[in-house]
Amino acid sequence: MRRRVFSAYVRHAAINSSSGQRRLPIHDAAHVRAALSRFGQVHFEDDAARDRARMRLLRAAQKHGIMPIGFLSAQLQPQRRLPKGQVTFLLADLEGSTELLSRLEDRYADLLTDIRRLLRGEVRRAGGREVDARGDEVFAVFESATAAVEAAVAIQRAMRDRAWPGDQDVRLRIGLHRGRPTLTDTGYVGVAVHAAARIGFAAHGGQVVLSGAVRSAVDGALAEGVGLMELGAWRFRGLPEPIDLFQVLAPDLPAQFPALRSATPYAR
Repeated sequence: MRRRVFSAYVRHAAINSSSGQRRLPIHDAAHVRAALSRFGQVHFEDDAARDRARMRLLRAAQKHGIMPIGFLSAQLQPQRRLPKGQVTFLLADLEGSTELLSRLEDRYADLLTDIRRLLRGEVRRAGGREVDARGDEVFAVFESATAAVEAAVAIQRAMRDRAWPGDQDVRLRIGLHRGRPTLTDTGYVGVAVHAAARIGFAAHGGQVVLSGAVRSAVDGALAEGVGLMELGAWRFRGLPEPIDLFQVLAPDLPAQFPALRSATPYAR
């Protein structure tokens, strides 16, 4: 039965695209090579769908005697596909994770999976790329600052509209910063990376906070109804200079939050 299903799959299509794009056929060696070369251009619903397609494609390559060395290298080194130069970072962090863990217990892992799926979907839709996901944090990068803000707003709206286990109030704090980091074999390094993390941790659940560098890059280019409110200059431990911060405002999202956390107001 498994062989029959796989044969049918090979005759028709190998890689499904959730965005309605044309599928990549892999019913002969030429199509397998084409699918290997174009795999990185296909948008998938989630990581699980990407993994299933990857395994099917590798099985088809084995069937046709193709050694996908370049494909494997690209999959194992995703940093090669990350943008260089001036980029905008998005750091999303789950508020009250310890309390949620104690309340949900075994269901907490499923909660994290759902949140990551939601985040990854909105990041990809806005044209961003995931850099890292650790514990209850997700770190993403965008070439366009405007796209990063759009993704942050979409994430907060999706979080608000989602029904969470046990009717829990689940919120993400989001920070955005723009800079020119160095891209190494292990990812990004530089002050911009640390600044994005500090800004994200300073925000409250449901809030989106961005730096003056992001504001300058999106000036006049925000979606209709989306605005920015000045929060002043703030100092963060470990960063050499204070950072001007702004809160993203949208008519259907909360606007009132306490003072920023883990940061000190700075009078210029």
